[in-house]
Amino acid sequence: MSEYSMKFIPSTEKCFMDDTINSKPEITRLSMMRNERLGFQLCYTKDGSHPQYASSPALEIDFPFPDKLRICRVEQVPVQMPVYQGLKNDNYLRTEPGLYPDLLLPYEKKARFLFVSGELRSLFFFLEDENGLTPGDYTLTVRAKEGGEIRAESSLVIHVVNAMLPESTFKHTQWFHYDGLAQYYGVKVFSEKHWKIVENFAAEAVKAGINMILTPVFTPALDTAVGTERLTAQLIDVTVTEDGGYLFGFEKFDRFVKTMTKVGMKYFEIAHLYTQWGCAHAPKIMAKVKGRTKRIFGWETDAHGPEYRAFVRAFLTAFVAHVKALGIDKKCYYHISDEPRPNHIEAYLNAKETIGNLLDGYVIMDALSDYALYESGAVQKPIPSLNHLDTFAEHKLPDLCPYYCCSQSQEVSNRFMAMPGARTRIIGTMFYKYDLKGFLQWGFNFYNSSLSYYPVNPFSDTCGDYMVPAGDTFSVYPGDDGKPWRSLHGVQFTEALTDLRALRLCESLIGREKTMALLEEGLDRPITVFDYPKEQEYILAFRERINHAIENAIR
Repeated sequence: MSEYSMKFIPSTEKCFMDDTINSKPEITRLSMMRNERLGFQLCYTKDGSHPQYASSPALEIDFPFPDKLRICRVEQVPVQMPVYQGLKNDNYLRTEPGLYPDLLLPYEKKARFLFVSGELRSLFFFLEDENGLTPGDYTLTVRAKEGGEIRAESSLVIHVVNAMLPESTFKHTQWFHYDGLAQYYGVKVFSEKHWKIVENFAAEAVKAGINMILTPVFTPALDTAVGTERLTAQLIDVTVTEDGGYLFGFEKFDRFVKTMTKVGMKYFEIAHLYTQWGCAHAPKIMAKVKGRTKRIFGWETDAHGPEYRAFVRAFLTAFVAHVKALGIDKKCYYHISDEPRPNHIEAYLNAKETIGNLLDGYVIMDALSDYALYESGAVQKPIPSLNHLDTFAEHKLPDLCPYYCCSQSQEVSNRFMAMPGARTRIIGTMFYKYDLKGFLQWGFNFYNSSLSYYPVNPFSDTCGDYMVPAGDTFSVYPGDDGKPWRSLHGVQFTEALTDLRALRLCESLIGREKTMALLEEGLDRPITVFDYPKEQEYILAFRERINHAIENAIR
């Protein structure tokens, strides 16, 4: 055996330090659309019997478009809570605490390319050109050289299909947490430094396939312990007039809309008007009262009392008029309260009655998994959890948009770090199979403990202080200079969105029936949210079939 070994492997792989290189499947050829962001990995190791523990040969990369490649080191992060201990199944890689591969740390040319004796490491490669790569076959070769001698080498042929992926029409939101960025970087909310950091993270969210942004008109009433409050992140300025009325200022909101539009956001998800899990109280709302800023509503507020009812109606009247004037009113989506249960129906209906006809013609959507509650007429547009999707799909509800969070840990797809990457990416096939119109996940950058009692450092605490399995609370790490660093589990979900775009392109060329046949080719039963191929080989094979069909259709 050579002292050094390396080979290209799929993007869905996860290389733990104690894995062996022989356990990883080698890839020698991939295909892509011209404007696709293609991901793949290079894993490498050093003979464990060698006495020198670590070596750093030179990394040599030979590729026709080196400026289109972005390389990251896949770094291990501490995972204290990989799974719910009582809810394990066989579709996890590991279920014990330890170091898990996830952080994609940008690789600098001056950095050492380090081989460690008996340890498996990997680099993650992104190949992308938004304007479109030139069609054809290209060979990427990576070499480890020492003293001018090639010690290890691996090559990958990349075939660029002469087709462009269509712009996504799939509405995808992953809740953006403004307090977490301010707390981690030590800046004041909506200071100039904070605005720049927010813009950086929002731009990365767009690259990750997110096109709908949680908009904190008031501090979002999410994951906050009763009686406590999160750091204020409120875009709307409120002034209480002498007669007890309200004036609303939209300067920060307008800047927010301009910033988000600049980075490519298409839709604005207006933060919930009532508290989570019950719809009983008001979110924290700050206002100027006689020249002083103070909290005028919060946990102490009866959300269905006359004071807050008057406020909600005044706010929505002014807000709808303002977004109409901006020309974005049809791009705004509203929430009443997150995850209402059957015992909350009276409170939810009271809130709905308060809003009345002020949001007629606009979408009001909330996470909801109880179909009977939907049948009651309480929630206009339900967002069912993935493990309850079949019930809503059977009733042929239009424009379905599901979600998942920590509770979806059994059978269905999710993005926990302990799960195989294929289990995360497979959801793209379900988006297509069920003809879904969007998806919601709650944690793009949640860097707090459970119920937001205090902030946590996501580099050392990946589960929100034993709140949820690692991978649920955030998809990006807060990197240097106020810029985000990608995660392996986040990238694998983004690839699912890319698969969906490829499937829809294929459908536009050969029809849905033939595209579905290609998708499920070789399977002994149809794909469902509970029953789907577990092997990453299926994902690679179906994408190659789809890419080949697209290429044949456009010749």
